[in-house]
Amino acid sequence: MDKSHYIIRGGVEGRERLRILSRLMRPTSLDLLQRAGIRPGMACLEVGCGGGDLAFDLARMVSPGGRVVATEIDEIKLDIARREAEAQQISNIEFKLADVTQDELEQEFDLVHARFVLTHLPTPEHALTRMRRALRPGGIVAVEDIDFRGYFCHPDCGAVRRYVDLYTQTVRRRGGDPNIGPRLPALLSGAGFEAVQMNVVQQAGTSGEVKLITPITMENIAEAVVAEGFASQAEIDEIVAELYAFARNPSSVLSMPRFVEAWGRRPTA
Repeated sequence: MDKSHYIIRGGVEGRERLRILSRLMRPTSLDLLQRAGIRPGMACLEVGCGGGDLAFDLARMVSPGGRVVATEIDEIKLDIARREAEAQQISNIEFKLADVTQDELEQEFDLVHARFVLTHLPTPEHALTRMRRALRPGGIVAVEDIDFRGYFCHPDCGAVRRYVDLYTQTVRRRGGDPNIGPRLPALLSGAGFEAVQMNVVQQAGTSGEVKLITPITMENIAEAVVAEGFASQAEIDEIVAELYAFARNPSSVLSMPRFVEAWGRRPTA
């Protein structure tokens, strides 16, 4: 994936946002992996690993005897992930600078997982085809991605509506699909996977990180939004301030996007 397609800030600041997002997503992502059939001894590929949080969990889930290769296009995040893996004494994981849309992957994995990767790609079909080729016959693919149309809040908040609009427009301008979630089963089937299944999850709350991730994400897409001409920095600053105020209001309700999970198998023949 060319970095120009990715609208969210990278580097150290982007890593800290991903750390919060990973904490929020961890329970449902681990549940998906269990339902998809992960087990000790597997060789796993994590595509677009970000800061490595889920890759660390994968490495623990496939121990003993298993291993994880985690790829990412942001070298800064990879360096952070390597240091954190060492600090956590996780030895069965390898981090690689690689682009799933351009680089051929090893053809020896039992499971491939990607979270919030396909939404940013102009041709997610090509990425899924490469993931299928990286799997052994009978291997499992599991993907998670967003449907930004699922956002909701109470009471109505103009800043939330504007944020959803800006995120959606900017992803589309860069060639992605902010509402790719419902397409995932068809995309997996089209890429040659069988026994495809799906699930939908969504988080919302009245306090905590589930609400704060919205203004944090608005801050982290600001550069791309301004670059595409959809809003000025002054307007973004106002939106961010309103989103933080809304998120910190204990009487308000704020959701994250709707998330779709899909998984399937590479045919054995």
